[in-house]
Amino acid sequence: MSLETCSTLRVRYAETDQMGVVYHANYLVWCEIGRTDFIRAAGRSYAELEREGVTLAVSEAALRFRASARYDDRVQVFTTLTAVGSRGMTFGYRIVHADTGALLVTASTSLVCLNASGRPSSLPVEVRDWLERAYTAPSPEPTTT
Repeated sequence: MSLETCSTLRVRYAETDQMGVVYHANYLVWCEIGRTDFIRAAGRSYAELEREGVTLAVSEAALRFRASARYDDRVQVFTTLTAVGSRGMTFGYRIVHADTGALLVTASTSLVCLNASGRPSSLPVEVRDWLERAYTAPSPEPTTT
């Protein structure tokens, strides 16, 4: 069983359009929250990785919209690590309505490790080993953001 984190948030007014529906680009922000919480739950933080010289950039993102979230809804972002490679990793997300359990969005993002010049580079071995251990780590309690 792989590590899965759950980040809970409430839809803010600024995240919606005139109809009170979440603007599509905000789901990517929520994926970032999920990814950040996942990395922290796995034992590190993004800031710590950057201090160690590991810079990660999103190289690909895919979202499938199934239902809309609206202003003041509580949503949960379930995040898993779905692949780890020599230069990067891929995360999977399920965004659901926290009160009804309705699936809103499924998504994935791929990240690549960059060197100081901004060119793709190999993940440090210790970082790759740490990420691979997240595949078998127990899932923590949900977090609230």
